[in-house]
Amino acid sequence: MKRIPQDTILRLSSYLMALFNISGEMHEISSYRLAKILGINPNQLRKDLSYFGKFGRRGVGYKVEDLIYSLKKILGLDKIWNVALCGLGNLGRALCSYKGFSEQGFLIKVIFENDPKKIGRKFNNIEVLDYKHIEGKIQKYNIQIAVLAVPVGQAQELAEKIYNSGIRFILNFVPLNINLPSDCLIRNVYMSSELTCLSYFLARR
Repeated sequence: MKRIPQDTILRLSSYLMALFNISGEMHEISSYRLAKILGINPNQLRKDLSYFGKFGRRGVGYKVEDLIYSLKKILGLDKIWNVALCGLGNLGRALCSYKGFSEQGFLIKVIFENDPKKIGRKFNNIEVLDYKHIEGKIQKYNIQIAVLAVPVGQAQELAEKIYNSGIRFILNFVPLNINLPSDCLIRNVYMSSELTCLSYFLARR
């Protein structure tokens, strides 16, 4: 299988979002114009797409709906993925309430918590279960992806439980490097680190 750079995959997602935004206004778009909307070089756009085949027509560009369909298929967004959310604090509640996940096929099917006041209840009509039951419930809900939004002190142990239950894809919002075997793909979202990066450049304006 051809190895695709991770940066290319991330850019495909931004291409798709841009196409969604213009789909009601345009039926066709050139690589130059799409790249300009995205603020990137047209050659980069064409190179990224070339990993997956030929798209569009020279001198005409891409049919917007056709390219949306192709990108969704490439990114696996033509399928439904079941998600387990771990942690129902402020961040967890915000993630659970975000409609963008379900619109793209990511369905939060179950929430795991260790707070007795939350366990056994429902949030947005989703069951809140005890961390202790992760291994059994992962199979019941046919979970493919886990999202970590728990305190730092709980993250490693919980990630190991998730891994032992068979999950190999984790989105981690905890500011901690999770250590799991190499067959597990972990995507880290460190919001404080992103703000620190912005503050660095802001301080030098």
